[in-house]
Amino acid sequence: MTEPVSAASDERRALLPPTDLGLLDRSLLSSIAWTAAAKWIAQTLSWAGTLVVVRLLDPTDYGIMGMATAFLALLQPLCDFGIAAAIVQGRDLSETHIARLNGFAIGLGIACAVVVAALSFPIAAFFGDDRLIAIVRVLGAGFLLGALRVVPTALLAREMRFRALALLETAEALTGIATTISLAATGHGYWSLVLGPLVARAVGSALAMTTRPFTIGNPLPIGRIRGTVRFGAWVTISTLAWYAYSSSDRVIVGRLVGEAALGAYSISLTIASMPIDKIGELYQRVAGSVISRVQHDAAAIGRYMLRITEGVAMLSFPASAGLALVADLFVDVVLGAQWRAAVVPLRVLAAAAAIRSLDPLLAQVLVATGHAKQNARSMILAAITLPIAFLIGSTGGVAGVAAVWLIGHPLVIMTQQIRKTIAVADITLRDYLAALRPATTGTLFMAAAVGGTRMLVGHRMSAAPSLALLIAIGAATYVLSLVSFFPQRLSAARAFIRRR
Repeated sequence: MTEPVSAASDERRALLPPTDLGLLDRSLLSSIAWTAAAKWIAQTLSWAGTLVVVRLLDPTDYGIMGMATAFLALLQPLCDFGIAAAIVQGRDLSETHIARLNGFAIGLGIACAVVVAALSFPIAAFFGDDRLIAIVRVLGAGFLLGALRVVPTALLAREMRFRALALLETAEALTGIATTISLAATGHGYWSLVLGPLVARAVGSALAMTTRPFTIGNPLPIGRIRGTVRFGAWVTISTLAWYAYSSSDRVIVGRLVGEAALGAYSISLTIASMPIDKIGELYQRVAGSVISRVQHDAAAIGRYMLRITEGVAMLSFPASAGLALVADLFVDVVLGAQWRAAVVPLRVLAAAAAIRSLDPLLAQVLVATGHAKQNARSMILAAITLPIAFLIGSTGGVAGVAAVWLIGHPLVIMTQQIRKTIAVADITLRDYLAALRPATTGTLFMAAAVGGTRMLVGHRMSAAPSLALLIAIGAATYVLSLVSFFPQRLSAARAFIRRR
């Protein structure tokens, strides 16, 4: 049952206009396009800027920045407190209610800035470097700057104004890179790494408040927004639980297997996660807004869930499985022979990434339809069981830990999420599996083609040409199998995009 977010939610829900799915389809595609453009531009600028800054700074500058931020990562979800997710989901929230949430978010930002300032002394003492006192205090201001934009950006997302968000984020990325490079070039050392992102966040917050201004209300007494705060608390618990279980594997590898093994495992996890992370960036925020808009229409929820799942699988399955198939060649060509220990964990983690790519949407459907508590329960279960599984798996080295992502995570967590989500979306497991059929079929044919080619070629080609050949054959086979076995699905997708 959907969790309540306000006392008069039923009455206001009845006044909401019916959703035009055709218009929403068009907004979905447009939003993904704008989000993709913003993410790619920001990523390109970040990579280019990082290369420039790395040449201007010393490793010690990055080291002191790493020490300053080491203990601050866990504060971010606590300071956000799921307010943005609650606003996107709560389509029936009144302006007065949102204004109070705005005041609550800003109050949290101030509290977090004060807490970070208080932590500056123990952090500096822990690392034995007094320079961290000033750095940590300045970084704390970022929590307040971020709090100012929570409600404006959430409203932009709820209203599907992703073009405005894309332009805002692109301007923020430009500001951050330009500021960091300027400060680094003028000899400001580690302060360029501190102030560059801070100035960018200030600009982003100012643009957000200008683009979607909203009043700041008094959140007290807290009982007036209790339902929404409770919803945000469940979102926060989910985030913290996710952080706990997704970080526990590296902690266990580093503690029980060894430093060298941790290096191989970490680089494998980073590379294996890269395709699904990039794909996720394109749709996750947009999907949450779309599904929240149709949250009271189970048929529409199922419609969007299946379409997005099919699209995600068609991109992530071949990319992840392909990486698993050529992991040894990839390591030799891209990373170098010194990273041969990463081949086995990379192969396993890449295969697991294909399945993991489906997980974020399941959580989004639950949160966007008001079932944040159910999602949090799954995350808590993962935070309890997966570290134990990683601990057991560590007896088999990094391969054993990686195997938990391939076997344990789907069995323990995703089965729970799928069961809960298909109930909310009013679809069957058969419907869900049918959405995965094109990607699964194409990936199986791709795997057969790549495997057969490797058997024929053997060691008659060097690593780089062999890798290029296998990538070309795999991609061609995958596309050909989709065209051959699912022409109607592809034609329907093309027609859908053209119409919208």
